Amino acid sequence: MAVDDVDGTLAAMGPRLRAAREHHSATLAGVSCATGISTSTLSRIETGRRKPTLEVLLQLSKEYGVSLDELAGTAPAPAAEPHATAPLSFGDDKAVLPLTRYVGGLHAHKHVLPAVEGPPARPRQVSHEGYEWLCVLYGRLSLALGDQHLVLTAGDVAEFDTRTPHGVVNAGSGGPVEYLIMFGPQGERLRLRTSPSVGRGNRQPNRAQAGREAQP
Repeated sequence: MAVDDVDGTLAAMGPRLRAAREHHSATLAGVSCATGISTSTLSRIETGRRKPTLEVLLQLSKEYGVSLDELAGTAPAPAAEPHATAPLSFGDDKAVLPLTRYVGGLHAHKHVLPAVEGPPARPRQVSHEGYEWLCVLYGRLSLALGDQHLVLTAGDVAEFDTRTPHGVVNAGSGGPVEYLIMFGPQGERLRLRTSPSVGRGNRQPNRAQAGREAQP
């Protein structure tokens, strides 16, 4: 494997490690206490500012219950029905499908939360460096963003500084919820290059914003 390929694979592990940690509802402080890895090191690895060592990867792989192949994105896809997409899964109650091979800058994931029974609890909130853009594709998503509590439906968009405490859960019973995430670990953002009025009509998706430098 070329040096560039190795660097790219190590960098791509950051968002997968973050997804695995969030699946276990673990905080950086909790993982640090369990593994002995400092919270600053964990944060820098998750946001792509530091490459993980083999020792760190082995510790986190054991802690999260995922294989090194899954973290590297080289695990063979499980058998699936024809035409079905096999996501990178972190357990039975959440699936995360990386949409980019992260080597720096913005990267994207598709998340799928399963159906729930009964009213959902308030999402557990986390905070970390970066900026996030979230778009709901299907279902109802409960987003706790700082002091705000929003319920987003298909077509709704939220963007926020991820240093603002945030968390999501499925907001409705009877069906799953699917959403896209674009994440900039260094605060990178999407750039709008056309006017909302360009094209048919002036319709715009609902949007929520919070955090530093958010525009009204």
